[in-house]
Amino acid sequence: MSTFLTSLSQISYLFLLIGAGFVVMKVCKLPPVATNVLSKLISTLFMPALILTNFMENFTASRLSSAWPFALAGVIVVTLSIALGILISRISAKDDYRRKIHSYCLAFSNFGFMGTAVVSTLMPDLFMSYLILCTPMWIVNYSWAVPALLMPIESKRGFSFKNLLNPLFGAMIIGIIIGMTRLPIPDFLDVSIDALSKCMSPSTMLLTGMCVAKIDIKRVLKIKSIYVLSALRLLAIPSIFLLVLLVFKLDYGVSLCVLAVLSMPLGLNSVVIPEAYGQDTSEASGMAIVSHLASALTIPLMFTLFDLIM
Repeated sequence: MSTFLTSLSQISYLFLLIGAGFVVMKVCKLPPVATNVLSKLISTLFMPALILTNFMENFTASRLSSAWPFALAGVIVVTLSIALGILISRISAKDDYRRKIHSYCLAFSNFGFMGTAVVSTLMPDLFMSYLILCTPMWIVNYSWAVPALLMPIESKRGFSFKNLLNPLFGAMIIGIIIGMTRLPIPDFLDVSIDALSKCMSPSTMLLTGMCVAKIDIKRVLKIKSIYVLSALRLLAIPSIFLLVLLVFKLDYGVSLCVLAVLSMPLGLNSVVIPEAYGQDTSEASGMAIVSHLASALTIPLMFTLFDLIM
């Protein structure tokens, strides 16, 4: 029951902010460019601040050396998730843009905001280990996935190293350096970065609501891929992992953290980043709404099944 109530509380918070963004966009009749401005702020300021904070605090030699099983699990999870996402997207989408969006959504859940909120509340003793497990996912996410799958590609070959020259990747590199060297930074700078990082979650929810307000919801909710990908992300993928646990008796803590990553809804970067570049986010917005709403039931279900297995 506690798992269900915690998930429901988190989902309620998410949808309250999404609803606020929707109402502001509709009632105040903000210009369409408003979403581009907010998404630019998120992708160039708020999100880099969040990434920088996470890496400064968690990417330390002592923490990585003592929690290497979690880091290894993170590497395995992100590798298999990307492979699965790319494979399924070849079937689920025909055009290149939608194929990349599907690949990203299946490979990367909302392990950051939703995952940390759920784990810190339900499993506080494993919270730091969970962050270590997520570290390889953060690295791959902002060094390859976001530039290659969500940003416009200028190179005809598909991948351009120019896309690595962005605030997200830069913040990750700086965070790794500060985290590993424990380089002190001025208090005013630390406070400023922390304040900006706290803007990330609410602004992302507001942006999602604003994007939803711009689309034809009835038309979008008729897109079958929204429900297929949501079901794969919330039910099929974590269920496969639970089946693995029936065969192989893995470490309890590592397994629980992996399940937390795999059980989260579709990541919101698929809305935020493309919107910043003026691309169509109607399908991604629909997947965000449907998967986050459904996760209020699927997250507690998966944790309950895990308790029965372990």
